[in-house]
Amino acid sequence: MPDSCPQPPHSSSSSSGPADSAPLLLCGARLTDGRTVDVRLGGGRIEAVGTAGSLAVGAVGARVDLRGHLLLPAPAEPHAHGDTALSADRDGPMSYDAEEVQRRTTEAALLQLGHGATVLRSHVHIGDVQGLDALAAVLRARHSLHGLAELTAVAMPRVLTGAAGADGLAMLRDAVKMGATVVGGCPDADPDPIGYVEAVLQLASEHGCPVDLHTDADDPARLGRVAAMAGGLRPGVALGPCGGLGRLPADTAARAADQLAAAGVTVVCLPQGGCGGAERRDTAPVRLLRSAGVRVAAGSGALRDVSNPVGRGDPLEAAYLLASRYGLRPEDAYDTVSTSARAALGLPEVRVEAGFPAELLAVRGDRLAGALSLAYSRIVVHRGRVVARTSAVREYCSSAAVALDLPRQGRVQPP
Repeated sequence: MPDSCPQPPHSSSSSSGPADSAPLLLCGARLTDGRTVDVRLGGGRIEAVGTAGSLAVGAVGARVDLRGHLLLPAPAEPHAHGDTALSADRDGPMSYDAEEVQRRTTEAALLQLGHGATVLRSHVHIGDVQGLDALAAVLRARHSLHGLAELTAVAMPRVLTGAAGADGLAMLRDAVKMGATVVGGCPDADPDPIGYVEAVLQLASEHGCPVDLHTDADDPARLGRVAAMAGGLRPGVALGPCGGLGRLPADTAARAADQLAAAGVTVVCLPQGGCGGAERRDTAPVRLLRSAGVRVAAGSGALRDVSNPVGRGDPLEAAYLLASRYGLRPEDAYDTVSTSARAALGLPEVRVEAGFPAELLAVRGDRLAGALSLAYSRIVVHRGRVVARTSAVREYCSSAAVALDLPRQGRVQPP
């Protein structure tokens, strides 16, 4: 099932209401192909796309002036950690108080929504001290975010094998019953990593859930076995951050990439920093994986917690890093945080075309490369409604240079 499967009573994608019923006209937006268009939204979808000035919205509709903005499919966040986010500055050990976890999760999701991510998958630890309390808090945050963003939870048990694993497996089953729509965890931390993967895949098959596992992927034999077990599982398996794959010899990494591609496994890389400590900050070899046919999505990972005290959770920064450091074309880099990220979450594709979901991001600029480099001002649309705005105005003192007709991040003045 996709992450956005109906979760009564609050997340049915077919429900109507203020989040997706009011018509909206986006005026004068620039597309990546260079066209300037008007885009009419209604019922949570794109109703029409026409040349600038050609569309009407009706008496009850609203207009948003997007002159000077590039209009893109909205990013999706495939790998967040809402339960631990924004905890780096806390004195003493991290709190798993339910209200605190809900607050952190909600604040982190709103921060990422402001960056453009209208859908988020959050990995949540279960067991140990927190039991299922952290998951319950994240699910309450999901409910509170309804209409603003879609948040889903991945249940992450610590151990699933041996005598100690029985409790973890029982808790994982309870987590699915509570509302975790994805099962996952970290097999590398279990005494029997393959047994851990087998347990997760078996439970996922029983419940029809996607699988999302943390692994460094530095053991090619183990990775090959995981790929063989995962092949054909529907609705799909994701692995991340797979930084260790880039430390393997080139021919070994290439064989592993071919195995992942054949199994249909998605790799979720974390170019903004890992979520397992400073010693594992490598980014998966994205060009090698893509050339082998592996779907590669990019997530943010840790967000200002003990693993990464300076995380931003910005999908455009993730795409920027993949373009600037790892040599992807801007279009391919943005694909990892938009089209491929949505596919990894089991969600329908978004295009700026009639009939597609109205999940959109408008950023200042007229080219994608420029937007990835300096996208301060953003307008976020979820289910056909503007749900977040970020405005940045840069000002300089008077000088001859400022008098030149240079592009700025200021507001577009009406003609």
